[in-house]
Amino acid sequence: MPEEIAKARYFLYLTGITRDWRLTPLRKNPSINFFRKVPFYHSEQQDAICQFCQNWHITKLHIDSKFLHKYSPEQIVASAKQYGCKSVAFTYNEPVVFFEYALDSAKLCKEEGIKTVAVTSGFINPEPAVEFFRYMDAANIDLKGFSEKFYKKNCLAKLEPVLDTIKYVKQETDCWLELTTMLIEGENDSDKEINNECRWILENLGDSVPLHFSAFFPNYKFSNRKATSFPTLIKAYDTAVNAGLKYVYTGNLTSVKTSSTYCKNCKKPVIVRNGYELLEYNLKNGFCSFCNTKCDGLF
Repeated sequence: MPEEIAKARYFLYLTGITRDWRLTPLRKNPSINFFRKVPFYHSEQQDAICQFCQNWHITKLHIDSKFLHKYSPEQIVASAKQYGCKSVAFTYNEPVVFFEYALDSAKLCKEEGIKTVAVTSGFINPEPAVEFFRYMDAANIDLKGFSEKFYKKNCLAKLEPVLDTIKYVKQETDCWLELTTMLIEGENDSDKEINNECRWILENLGDSVPLHFSAFFPNYKFSNRKATSFPTLIKAYDTAVNAGLKYVYTGNLTSVKTSSTYCKNCKKPVIVRNGYELLEYNLKNGFCSFCNTKCDGLF
């Protein structure tokens, strides 16, 4: 464990220790409506609790692993500047677990005009959430399912605190918010759950928060499970669009239709993608080139 409880105190042993950093399209986080430049991509190695973790080969590394490397916040910023990157993403694993390291890095990024992105489960207490999201320009929160049963059984966590975090980020911060739900057939893809999730988003966040439905592939303790089929993703995609959400996408399995962004007014494609490949860009300063309606996001 990266943290050890001793007399009700926590000790963080892996500050500044990373498994990997790399340059990659921000779309892979995924963060569709947050810039379109290639970012600096930083990943930290502390563990999440999902039984279906897609990055377990990274998150389960021992502290003595030869694959771990030391990167200071200063080195992260220097590398981002060296490669001309516009943003730094804390991802592949839960940045809340390396809270202090992420904040130190994010603060330095802010000073140098580099944007920061957090990919997080949103399972964080209210007080540290205020400090954490204050220094994040964008966040993609994993809404792993839409039932307490799913969270308890498969994530050893609770849904309610995640929903509270999502509402806080949307309603009380300037941090750009996107959501991702990885669909696991037979676990969190029922019509009831998808409909309830879309309804909750509309009622609490509005229609302009991007929602990504990503495909599950057999991994970790779910290695004997079936991979998510594209029809399952399409069904959820159609449900969300028909419910009124304006920016819906699929991930891991995708198409031009389900990876593109459409104007919420004229419905024409303002950003055409095929997976991670950009095919057309029909925005001018964040406005639709066809009808001049603002596209929600940071561009």
